[in-house]
Amino acid sequence: MNNRQLFLQHVAQTSDAPLALEIVKAEGMYMWDAAGKRYLDLIAGISVCNVGHCHPAVVEAIREQAGTYMHLLVYGEFVQSPQVAYAKYLTDHLPAGLNSVYFTNSGSEAVEGAMKLAKRHTGRTEIIAFRNSYHGSTQGSLSIMGDEHWRNAYRPLLPDVQHLTHNSMEAITAITGRTACVIAETIQAEAGVLAPQREWLGALRQKCSETGTLLILDEIQCGLGRNGSLWAFEQYDMVPDILLLGKALGGGMPMGAFIANRDVMWSLTHQPVLGHITTFGGHPVACAAGLAGMKALLSEDLIPGVAAKEQLFLQLLQHPKIKAVRSKGLMLAVELGRLSLE
Repeated sequence: MNNRQLFLQHVAQTSDAPLALEIVKAEGMYMWDAAGKRYLDLIAGISVCNVGHCHPAVVEAIREQAGTYMHLLVYGEFVQSPQVAYAKYLTDHLPAGLNSVYFTNSGSEAVEGAMKLAKRHTGRTEIIAFRNSYHGSTQGSLSIMGDEHWRNAYRPLLPDVQHLTHNSMEAITAITGRTACVIAETIQAEAGVLAPQREWLGALRQKCSETGTLLILDEIQCGLGRNGSLWAFEQYDMVPDILLLGKALGGGMPMGAFIANRDVMWSLTHQPVLGHITTFGGHPVACAAGLAGMKALLSEDLIPGVAAKEQLFLQLLQHPKIKAVRSKGLMLAVELGRLSLE
């Protein structure tokens, strides 16, 4: 059997009609299949490769760290230089209150850890999320996903979760002294690039502060420059209590993180000890790759060019079948009309 047949036979499938392109090489913005056909990767590996495929600095960092050491012990027990260096670099580029990084293997795991942290720190159980949101596929993250179509097949899910209307001032009144956390995508991605009103996000921040509720912003897709600033929340003049990162965080390697104030994060160290634990989270090779990728993103001044590229897409995306184009930097959604076979 050829590779495509082996793929369909032995690799677990997520749909009954996978693209099944056999990619043999990727570099910069492009991918090549087994027949030598070149593809422009406009989705950047699903928001992962924000400095391109196989960036030389990232590849070199991976080679160097793999030759030094890889996995040593369960996360958090040994001082590992790649973890320390990347955590320091991240927090150097974040507001002072976001100074403690918990590395995970993926964005979904970052969501799970943040929900546990909010419950543990506040002693509360209620979680508020928003309709049309996307936060991952694990049981906990699925519980807060904002579309019943995806949730229904896996019930029962986590209890005490409310789904409210995104960008609605009325929804904010539901936040009370029993709410552990409110979780929102800074920019709703899978819903079609839906950006909140500045006033709404500010009011959400204020109500969370008033009620002692932790505000979690999910920037797993939109973080690390995609919206024209390093962090999307910077454009709204507010700071979350917990920031979720993933996808581009690892420079192409699997990685996620939830970031909070050290005093909040300390809640996971006792009653019980090992309140959140991972074997491979913060893997030294992934941390080395992520640090190299983020340094490349900033040193090569890629973010200042986002606005001009966004305008170029908006200018060129003109077609009778296009009903609307929504964008926030280089995160774009194209809404199409009904296709005709004529």
